[in-house]
Amino acid sequence: MKANEQVHFIGIGGYGMSAIAKVVLEMGYKVTGSDVAQSALSKKLAEQGAIVKLGHDASHIDGATLVVYSTAVNADNEELVAAKQAGIPVLHRSEMLAKLLNATNGIAVAGAHGKTTTSSMIALVMELTNQDPTYIIGGEIVNLGTNAKAGKGAYLVAEADESDGSFLQYHPSIAVVTNIEADHLENYDGDFENIKKAYVQFLKQVKPEGKAIVCLDDANVRELLPTVYTDHALQQTQLITYGIDQQADYVASSIEEGDRCVSFELSYKQQSLGTFKLSVPGLHNVYNAMATIISAIEAGVDVEAIRDAIKKFEGAKRRFQVLADTNDMLVVDDYAHHPTEISATIRAAKATGKKITAVFQPQRFTRTYFLLDEFSKAFPEADQVIITDIYSPAGETAIEGVSSQKLVELIAASGQQNVAYIPTKELVLEQLKQTISPGDIVITMGAGDIWKVSHELGAFIQQQ
Repeated sequence: MKANEQVHFIGIGGYGMSAIAKVVLEMGYKVTGSDVAQSALSKKLAEQGAIVKLGHDASHIDGATLVVYSTAVNADNEELVAAKQAGIPVLHRSEMLAKLLNATNGIAVAGAHGKTTTSSMIALVMELTNQDPTYIIGGEIVNLGTNAKAGKGAYLVAEADESDGSFLQYHPSIAVVTNIEADHLENYDGDFENIKKAYVQFLKQVKPEGKAIVCLDDANVRELLPTVYTDHALQQTQLITYGIDQQADYVASSIEEGDRCVSFELSYKQQSLGTFKLSVPGLHNVYNAMATIISAIEAGVDVEAIRDAIKKFEGAKRRFQVLADTNDMLVVDDYAHHPTEISATIRAAKATGKKITAVFQPQRFTRTYFLLDEFSKAFPEADQVIITDIYSPAGETAIEGVSSQKLVELIAASGQQNVAYIPTKELVLEQLKQTISPGDIVITMGAGDIWKVSHELGAFIQQQ
């Protein structure tokens, strides 16, 4: 990009778009943008010097030399149409991220689960060890109070999103794959094999001098590794494995889960690197931390510096985010929207020793349809389960026979008898206000707007 570039972002207020806009702005380019409503993220951008306008109008692109749009922007959007008619280069958000990541030493984190936490953890460790990274994260890093920064160091840390196949545009120096599961099947012709092929291609795109860091405990990852080596696209010397149960290069052992914390010993090829302590809970965060530690080591960071930095990680927003802790009552919000994530979040909550009320808002009829059976078996460790109506984005068509009531029936049939269907957030909040008591932990889970319940409930119990 040239020094006089003016980049216009259509849909600037979302996490992914605002993160890229913030980095571009901090790199010294002029940034303009538009969105249907003001968000906290777009407000921060305006305070930094971006010109943000509400609503969409063709005039908003005046002066732009490059236009970036998000997936949420329709093809008939006035600004998008005007940019194409004017011959202004137009890029999807993922294409813009690819321009940034591919031009430097990119650390790209892919996987069905753990992308945001792992990339946030890597960014924080790199930041606290004076690597001055650039980072573009899909969620706010609690320690840093932001989801993006243009650093002057050698590395750029970002999530690599498999949901729409956009991660195939990236050619990272370090590629991380946390796990592979059958999600977002609606974008892969309903075929899990297509997702697997996409991951193989992603790993093959690691730069010749780069490294692929993969979780060997994941059966789908193990299945794909022989394919990754075909055509000599990725050499075995470029592959680094980690795990707990498998004989990987890096192995975690002596794991001790506590109340909002976990510790483990890490070994590299049977040589101990000592104990690492985390200030976030759950076995899943041991895996996230292993990927982080290996990435930082490969980036040249000293192990002792990593050990000190990673203990300070307080999490990413909406990832086991504690909203209230008062009178022996705990209110937590989590982005968990897949059965595996739900199970991991509830397991982390078990370590608090409290009675668990899990409130889940399914997201998308398609995801609920494809994973209905898995969702029904994700709640056995909760003491009480509340299911709300499916949160469906505008334009999605309902699927006959797929409903929250049906999910509740299947959860009960799987053995979790203490499950209730409460359709709206408002009714859920009233119920929880009446029933929460000392010794309880309430966790809201989902990718929709269920977080509003935990925020209001947290404020309520703090006022008692």
